[in-house]
Amino acid sequence: QVQFVESGGGLVQPGGSLRLTCTASEIIFTTRRHIVWYHQAPGKERRLVAQISPWDGDIYYPDYMKDRFIISADSDKNTVFLQMRNLNPDDSGMYYCNSVPFSGSWGQGTQVTVSS
Repeated sequence: QVQFVESGGGLVQPGGSLRLTCTASEIIFTTRRHIVWYHQAPGKERRLVAQISPWDGDIYYPDYMKDRFIISADSDKNTVFLQMRNLNPDDSGMYYCNSVPFSGSWGQGTQVTVSS
């Protein structure tokens, strides 16, 4: 069964930084699936934040996320990171990782709260 475990969230002041960690089942990396981070703000749908192809490092950010966060991967540890800087209250919410194609289930996510 494919699993994702997200961590690294917390409470941070506006302008602060966090690094989120996504640990995935090994099969995700061995079968060459893209790894994606999603953000779900309260009362809103999940929205793509960033995508990485761990086998070649190819990265994609939607236009609305350009120059905001940095995604990276450590394939040896089946882990993908999301470095978040200059956070603002709109970045608050749950952050989830998953694969493309979709794995079939969601992890518990990690909560980010940006507040003074």
